[in-house]
Amino acid sequence: MNGDQQVKKNELRANIRAAIKNLLPAKRKSDSEKICVLLKAQSLFQDARSILFFAPLPEEPDLWPLLNETLAGKQMAALPCFDPGNEIYHPRRVTDLHVEILSGKFGIREPAETCVAIPPNDLDLVLVPGVAFGLDGHRLGRGKGYYDRLLQNFTGTKLGIAFDEQVVDAVPSEQNDVRMDAILTPTRCVKPIQ
Repeated sequence: MNGDQQVKKNELRANIRAAIKNLLPAKRKSDSEKICVLLKAQSLFQDARSILFFAPLPEEPDLWPLLNETLAGKQMAALPCFDPGNEIYHPRRVTDLHVEILSGKFGIREPAETCVAIPPNDLDLVLVPGVAFGLDGHRLGRGKGYYDRLLQNFTGTKLGIAFDEQVVDAVPSEQNDVRMDAILTPTRCVKPIQ
């Protein structure tokens, strides 16, 4: 990795994390609810037969209520499950959040290994968390490349999910960084500027 790019990424991570930390819990909850409502209204969500959700960390938008709602409907839902042997996340189908969810790597909720593995390209839509998203579609993650590896050959729609404070004009990127097809916040759904 280019040392200059790494410095830029680290600076942006620090700035965005500080902005998110300053969000009051009530605003974070309200913005998460707005994201769920806006996401449900998108045709890319409505038309998806299978969706990879994510288990939110405290500073990320909380889609868990929408995941619960999706499980009650006809769409298939999955969550990433960490494979420690290969240091990669794999999608696993979930059907019951009360029975199948464990605390996994980094304390993130994930499906039990008994949940059925889903090949990534069997998914229509992947909801992607991140630290920051650029209007050009580039995403800044936590720095380990887990989602970039998960999405490397994914052919479905990649939708970045973020608070408005996480969207910037541009994110420093490198060749192996996977671009989003769109970014959804509490107030808008943005198609990347090419």
